[in-house]
Amino acid sequence: MQIKVIIVTIILFLLLVIILQNTQPVALTLLVWNITLPFIIMLIVIFAIGFICGMLFTSIKFHKKQKTPTTMETHRS
Repeated sequence: MQIKVIIVTIILFLLLVIILQNTQPVALTLLVWNITLPFIIMLIVIFAIGFICGMLFTSIKFHKKQKTPTTMETHRS
């Protein structure tokens, strides 16, 4: 149990260092929009968007597999 607390503390410390060192503003131009945010915020937002897209695509693929009938079900009809 104590080793987990030490590992989580080290990871949080490293994350804090990364956040504090990446506060410079970054400009993103997307079509007609210009967005200026700190680098770490932009990184977190892009990571979150990618994570959500990955989860959506995976769940869509999973649900499509469940809806297709198996070969046994088609022979019963």
